[in-house]
Amino acid sequence: MSNEDNVNKAVDSLKTTISSQLTVFMGLKEKNPKAFYGILIAVFLPLLILMMSGGGSKSTVSGPTVKDLAIGQKYALKAPNTVDPSATVRLVPVPGTLAAYDDSEEDDRKAPCQHMPIGTPVEVMEFSDFGGNKKMFVKVKVLDGDCKDKDGWVLAIDVQ
Repeated sequence: MSNEDNVNKAVDSLKTTISSQLTVFMGLKEKNPKAFYGILIAVFLPLLILMMSGGGSKSTVSGPTVKDLAIGQKYALKAPNTVDPSATVRLVPVPGTLAAYDDSEEDDRKAPCQHMPIGTPVEVMEFSDFGGNKKMFVKVKVLDGDCKDKDGWVLAIDVQ
């Protein structure tokens, strides 16, 4: 026997079973209407209750918010996607190149003025759009510390 024959037999058997059960159930409507309507209520009432209940409190997942940044304003670098207090924010020379860097090398992490600590004061200089999102990348100038006046690009979510 082929697979198609087996499938056809299974489908025919299922149709026969459903048809016979439906006939018995509809016959119950004539012979014993209390049982018929009792079964309907027992099946559909819980479904109706489930559909009507819930949805009272709309809890949404809260995440970091992107401020409406303005050129010339002063902000601080943040890393909202981490809880590590020693995390840093990377300054890159070209917007959108963050994913192109491999931070697995120690030398890369120790390069001067590439990894800025959280809380570093910066000034917004310009914006870059990406993937249909406005102000996705922000060019910032460091205002304090050893890297004062150094500029680079960061994600807008990292400037708050």
